[in-house]
Amino acid sequence: MGRLYVTTPIYYVNDAPHIGHAYTTVIGDAICRWHRLQGDDVVFLTGTDEHGLKVAQTAEANGVTPQEWADRTVERFREAWRLLQIANDDFIRTSEPRHHLAVQRFLQTVYDNGDIELGTYEGPYCVSCEAYYAESELVDGCCPIHGIPVRLMKEENYFFRLSRYQDRLLRWYEDNPEAVQPATKRNEALGFIRQGLEDISITRTSLTWGVPVPWDDRHVFYVWYDALINYATAVGYGADPERFALWWPVVHHLIGKEILRFHCVWWPAMCMAAGIDPPHRVFVHGWLLVGGEKMSKTRLNQIAPRDLVADFGVDGYRYHFLRDQAFGPDGDFSYERMVDRYNADLANNLGNLLSRVATVVERKCGGVGPKPQDGSPLQSVAAEAYRATDEAWRRFAPSDALESTWRLIRETNAYLEANEPWRAEAGPGVDSVMGDALETLRIVAVLASPAMPAACAELWRRIGLPGRPQDQRLPGAAAWGGYPGGLPVERGDPLFPRKQ
Repeated sequence: MGRLYVTTPIYYVNDAPHIGHAYTTVIGDAICRWHRLQGDDVVFLTGTDEHGLKVAQTAEANGVTPQEWADRTVERFREAWRLLQIANDDFIRTSEPRHHLAVQRFLQTVYDNGDIELGTYEGPYCVSCEAYYAESELVDGCCPIHGIPVRLMKEENYFFRLSRYQDRLLRWYEDNPEAVQPATKRNEALGFIRQGLEDISITRTSLTWGVPVPWDDRHVFYVWYDALINYATAVGYGADPERFALWWPVVHHLIGKEILRFHCVWWPAMCMAAGIDPPHRVFVHGWLLVGGEKMSKTRLNQIAPRDLVADFGVDGYRYHFLRDQAFGPDGDFSYERMVDRYNADLANNLGNLLSRVATVVERKCGGVGPKPQDGSPLQSVAAEAYRATDEAWRRFAPSDALESTWRLIRETNAYLEANEPWRAEAGPGVDSVMGDALETLRIVAVLASPAMPAACAELWRRIGLPGRPQDQRLPGAAAWGGYPGGLPVERGDPLFPRKQ
């Protein structure tokens, strides 16, 4: 039995949850569900980033305190994750007392170690990013991420001496070549470091909505240096040393490419300065584009998860974004492509397989499912499907994992086409074929349950099995011969009705 700690970014509370936020969160959820099937101990963390200038400004405009505004708006994310059946173990908010404690202890340690010093910062600042930029990074005077004009900011700040960590970061990347994946993103992080690192501002004096600096109460910590520490807070940093020692070595961050610099340059250096190991793995994915553009409020192209769930159901939604968007490069979402994927994989392949098996069992087997045959032609196919599915989930490649599982579905449909049990006389021959098909449905229900927990539970129920597929344990649950036979098989409405 292993251990796995998976984190999503903490999403800015002023945003409304859109399919880009949900993309990362569903991937993290599915990966954790797979490891739970393996019997691993898992911690899955998500949450919200609640400090910073935007929240303070919006709260003031709405006549409430920043805390009241955060308490109100955080519910949008909680509701979205409930809708998508996200099984997170923790939900962290940066306004929580436990996080304030961890931030102050973490950065006090860095300060005591001599890597935080007082200075004055002047430069371009993007309110939407809550980040400073160098002039060379701007695009026509605008933020390279949001495309909006930046502000010129000047104030007394404390600085983290990031420049002192350039050589240590390069050595760490050399010693840990798999720390950032895919390799193209690792190379991008190395490019930032090799260009030369400058010291970075970590506090503000122009606002009070943030974590107070313990050695200077005129300052609060700048949002990124508060936010990044959430990953350590959630597993006990500064409060529970034993728990932190257990979970921090197995941390896996899932992030979008726009925050690569913060997580793959700043954060490892901060960890070094605080005397803890940098994160074990950082998996970086591209943007989920709509019409070729990144989703943002300014472009008015955000799509809420609930709008798609209304049309495709929760499981259809989860399946599409896990299967259709390869984890790593940018992906371009379109509604038409979602319909095509739903009809091809869910309605025509899995849904049709369940329907034809239930129909034949009713007509030829008296509605009672037969046992599979030992040595079935599908036995080796199932074994290979499990091996490939497991390997893909373990390397955080959900699209490849589901393709491997669906290979078993396609092979089973082909097996039925070749044997045509609906044309044969009832008897041992039909029983053998239908027992094999029911066994592959049982295995598929387990292998696909991280992606589609509710639909797979319904599939499991319809073929007469007690409990739920997500309560099974691999690899045993994928071994051939687990369907006992003698169980009632239910015909019902289509598991995935076709979309027009």
